[in-house]
Amino acid sequence: MASNKKYWQSVAELEDSSIVETLSKNEFVEEIPTDEFLGDKETLENSSTSRRDFLKYVGFTTAAASLAACEGPVRKSIPYVVKPDDTIVGVADWYASSIANGQDFANILVKTREGRPILVMPNKEAGGVTNARVQASVLSLYDNQLRLKEPKKDGQPITWGNAHKQIGEKLNELKTNNETVILLTGTLASPSTEQIVSEFITAYPNVKHVSYDAISESGAADAFEAVFGTRAVPNYHFDKAEAIVSFGADFLVDWHGGFEKGYAVSRDPNSGHMSHHVQFEANMSLTGANADKRVVTKASDQVFALINLYNAITGSSLPSKSTPVDAEVKIAAAALKKAGSKAVVVTGSNDKNAQLIAFAINDALQSEVFDASNPLHIRKGNDAELAQAIADMKAGKVGGIITYNVDPVYNLASSADFAEGLKKVKLSAAITLQDDATANATQYALPISHYLESWGDVMITEGHYGLMQPTIQKLFNTEQFQDILLKWSGNSTAYYDYLKAFWSANVLGGQSWNQALHDGFFKKEGTAEVSKATVDLAAAASALRSATKGGDGFELVLYSSTGLGDGKEANNPWLQEFPDPITRASWDNYLTVSISDADKFGFKNPVKDNGAINGNYVKITVNGVTIENIPVMIQPGQAPGTVGLALGYGRKTNLKDEMQVGVNAYALYANGNNVQYGVTIEKTSGAVHEFACIQVQKTIAGRHDILKEVSLKDYNDHSLDPKHTWNKPAMVSYDHQEVEAKSIDLWDTHDRSLGHHFNLSIDLSSCTGCGACVIACHAENNVPVVGKKEMRVGRDMHWLRIDRYYSSEIETREEALEAGKRGGELFRVLETSAENPSVTFQPMMCQHCNHAPCETVCPVAATTHGRQGQNQMTYNRCVGTRYCANNCPYRVRRFNWFNYADNNEFDFNMNNEYGKMVLNPDVVVRSRGVMEKCSMCIQMTQATILKAKREGRPVEKGEFATACSEACTTGAMVFGDVNNKEDKVAELVDDKRAFHVLDYIQTKPNVVYQVKVRNTNEA
Repeated sequence: MASNKKYWQSVAELEDSSIVETLSKNEFVEEIPTDEFLGDKETLENSSTSRRDFLKYVGFTTAAASLAACEGPVRKSIPYVVKPDDTIVGVADWYASSIANGQDFANILVKTREGRPILVMPNKEAGGVTNARVQASVLSLYDNQLRLKEPKKDGQPITWGNAHKQIGEKLNELKTNNETVILLTGTLASPSTEQIVSEFITAYPNVKHVSYDAISESGAADAFEAVFGTRAVPNYHFDKAEAIVSFGADFLVDWHGGFEKGYAVSRDPNSGHMSHHVQFEANMSLTGANADKRVVTKASDQVFALINLYNAITGSSLPSKSTPVDAEVKIAAAALKKAGSKAVVVTGSNDKNAQLIAFAINDALQSEVFDASNPLHIRKGNDAELAQAIADMKAGKVGGIITYNVDPVYNLASSADFAEGLKKVKLSAAITLQDDATANATQYALPISHYLESWGDVMITEGHYGLMQPTIQKLFNTEQFQDILLKWSGNSTAYYDYLKAFWSANVLGGQSWNQALHDGFFKKEGTAEVSKATVDLAAAASALRSATKGGDGFELVLYSSTGLGDGKEANNPWLQEFPDPITRASWDNYLTVSISDADKFGFKNPVKDNGAINGNYVKITVNGVTIENIPVMIQPGQAPGTVGLALGYGRKTNLKDEMQVGVNAYALYANGNNVQYGVTIEKTSGAVHEFACIQVQKTIAGRHDILKEVSLKDYNDHSLDPKHTWNKPAMVSYDHQEVEAKSIDLWDTHDRSLGHHFNLSIDLSSCTGCGACVIACHAENNVPVVGKKEMRVGRDMHWLRIDRYYSSEIETREEALEAGKRGGELFRVLETSAENPSVTFQPMMCQHCNHAPCETVCPVAATTHGRQGQNQMTYNRCVGTRYCANNCPYRVRRFNWFNYADNNEFDFNMNNEYGKMVLNPDVVVRSRGVMEKCSMCIQMTQATILKAKREGRPVEKGEFATACSEACTTGAMVFGDVNNKEDKVAELVDDKRAFHVLDYIQTKPNVVYQVKVRNTNEA
């Protein structure tokens, strides 16, 4: 039936906050500083300036300002003397490639302009997916601050020839003395590179290869190796799932690399078998936010709940104990048994024994979702081998260490032990992309090429290969890791030739190398045979029970943030400014605490009158390690007795000052365990932390028809008319009758059936809130970075934001009002203390209204409506009155308060010549004083039209795209021409789930949303 849910964005909205109420009505979160240019009242009253003179001055200054606004910087372009044959100026080239940087692995397409990579997109033919970090990785190519530009010895430049000679001599000396050399890398997932490493070890038998992942999944790899004999992690086909139960596994973000694409397939309400997803977790994760049922569970209770689930499904009696969520476990067990082979259980615990029990549950279910025959090769780190290597270094048993693209000095809890051991080795060399803490602690620092400058390969899943190819000439004096090892092994073959020969012999099976390079991937037919060993589950359960130390103190759950991940790209301003999907905060990590625990400690997150949020500081101690001055964020849905903290922050070495934010949580990441017990918390008095959090800025919360939801049961009930139940249109009274608002029009109608007319459909059931679209929009449209201070006061420049709404169900609004509940009290009854709210994500950009309220108020016609449905901005006509922003009900317009390019106050990518190389020449860089907003990627639509015209054909079905729709992994965003009835979007705009935000205003947007469907009834 119709949803009675009430939506809110922050804890402050639950209180009777006059500030939040005022902010929801303000055009801008900051007051216009009129006193700065008008002076005080007394000064004005004593002024002798006549009205005539005043108007003359105002007229002169306005004219001068307008004239200045029309002046643009002079740019001199130099034409090609001899144009390259494969380059057409003004036309983009696309390369199929792959990324494999130790954390993110994906098949991608790279857009280049005149030899410069400017955009990364998923290679959908290869099944590729991109997250926010993959999208932003193109900017890291141009990082002239953190990238290591030349080889160094003891901090001083050295030539490559001398470096190879000296290191080669030292390696031979250590080989002669049979002293161990450790090659420390991340997960390689590269078949050719792994063979080169093997050949290097053959040349130097004293070398031992040790791999680790900064955010460890060694427990899953250990369990998989114990059962199936191969070091990998299992693959999961969530597209086949009908019942999903997760214990703390954030599988839509970084767990096993993320499975959002398959998950979205199973969440299609029209498929006839929409999956039912139950999440047991402590932190409010992105995966938990998307679940049908989220059960707030302490990390220690999750362990026993997992064992209890196994017992409930198999009838066994593994040693365990009761938990507060056992009733929910029984319900989940029933759902899993009902789904049978279409069910799956996963756990995010980094404990081998917990993974073994999860494997056993899937085996008992005969799960088709769990796939051991085509495992993932992207998480192979071995924590036990790493710990032994560090112990041997400290004991003086290691003669040399070579690291490859890892930063153990920063991201190991035992970094002090590693640094101590580093001083005892005779040879230390860091082969690295970045001039990081480890590179500064070793004797040699050798720069490698960025993946966009490199050749390479990757095998993400068994039999699925990807190729990597250079898309730009090397920017710095770098070499590839593979070339370096080949030289040290005495092999003079260039890596490109080695790679091609390797693929011809081991991968292609007689197929074309050029075709594989063109496609960027190659799939081998067949499924690997796997053998399965017997595991003593009783012993595993006993060991798991002994290792779980819940009881006294808090439990700390360390997690990977959607933006920064393990921290490799901490110097990337796009990712630092990317708001966290859950907290909506950027430029920080913080301790998330539950509302009940916040009340006990007296923690507050007050909202200031400019929309900014403040917070308290705490000191926490874990296993004798103390970190001070951690800001506190009160998080609805956090399990009482637990706290959360993101890894990947707190980097210092060679980062720009603006990027040195947050605290380094790796110091608390003992033994790679993402759960730490016995945590003590102490509130710090005095100081207040200032968050850059946009969750209450530009809000449209509290208004009707923002979001619509329906249960799967009601959606499938064909006796219900959507227009009278769960998708009611806005109604008005006309001629004494209730009619749909869209049938009444105060405007003259235009014939929109001629030519193209663009619409964007956004499916709220498929949108997971991952934010890849936000970064893609940044890259394609030259959106500037403004920094923490400006973000804090509501001056962010994101063209596309993803609003996160918490929601609560009540019987009726009228009942709450009759009970005398008003304002903040109304929200209180909607959700009891917000201990476990439902969450919905809604991408919000310019709605490109056909009856756009912004267009009618612009005094200079800078914002106008195009024939193809796009609301257009003419930047050199805009004089910055901001009337349009005041009249926009969706709060999606952004004002350039400053020049963000070539401005030392905003020392980000637009303030240096390397960073500017990422700019898209098809989109102008806006200057101070003009308004900007989503253009629906007009440069892309026009390029598509011109290409079809040049080829003498009509635009094909599905050919139109925007940056956000192309980047969307789950297919939630569909863009196209509604006048082409074969386009998918033409069908979606007429779907029974289709609705417009704030429909009753009747702005008639060209962005349509699909009602969110939840499988709450396990239908």
